[in-house]
Amino acid sequence: YFLGAKEACDRHDIPYEILTSSEVNKRFPGYRFPEEVTSVYQADGGFLLPERCIVCHVQAAEEAGAEIHSLETVLDWEAQGEDVRVRTDRDTYTAGRLVVTAGAWAAKMVPQVATCAVPERQVLGWFQPTRPELFRPETFPVFGISTEEGRFYGFPAYSIPGFKIGRSHHLLQQVDPDLMDRDVHAEDEAVLRGFTSRYFPLAAGPALTLKTCMYTNTPDEHFLIGVLPDHPQVSVAAGFSGHGFKFASVIGEIMADLAQNGETGHDIGLFRLDRFSA
Repeated sequence: YFLGAKEACDRHDIPYEILTSSEVNKRFPGYRFPEEVTSVYQADGGFLLPERCIVCHVQAAEEAGAEIHSLETVLDWEAQGEDVRVRTDRDTYTAGRLVVTAGAWAAKMVPQVATCAVPERQVLGWFQPTRPELFRPETFPVFGISTEEGRFYGFPAYSIPGFKIGRSHHLLQQVDPDLMDRDVHAEDEAVLRGFTSRYFPLAAGPALTLKTCMYTNTPDEHFLIGVLPDHPQVSVAAGFSGHGFKFASVIGEIMADLAQNGETGHDIGLFRLDRFSA
């Protein structure tokens, strides 16, 4: 996290500060970082509200002429000459271009990425702070940290009550997205509570909410974006590895380019579909 954040700020001329643990703890009293921790602090850092973002994107799409089919399950697709046929639980559609952005179901929809877009069970927790004023957006910046307990990330209390915390690759549970255990168990809470108690003790109150979700991981945790070599009318975006949503707008631009032109002006070399081929 540290080196990546610092490199990104340097490369894009984004102002930042390097803070010692004592500086972090003094400026943001909700933190209790141990002496060995050094941080990159970027004052403009923040977070998105995904549900609101999705609503805005859908509204903009409809205004541009898109037809939204909600609560409709895609069963399969197949190329038919230069076209594509898509079969759902409601109907069958034929189109000249297909864009597949199936999230954790990417491997089921596109077998070509099955070995490198692997769903993983995740659990997020929201804990009640004993000092709520220290865990508001104006007093508590979002964070990502690598520790001996693993890689964790957290957010101030906003919208959903409580301090939000998650561990990347929670319990290392690769799953079938249709069969994943969506219940939350004591061991799930223990992972999150143990970390919170050590580094954010004033936030380690009762669990208010515990929820499951999924990552779809690639081996290098970079995205998969491109056109299928055997089916140039089909483009794919997958394997966002838990950090893709913030890039949704530009990914949409890229996928529109690929669908319409077969190429994009954005540099997507890092995300090539074939980079894990033997």
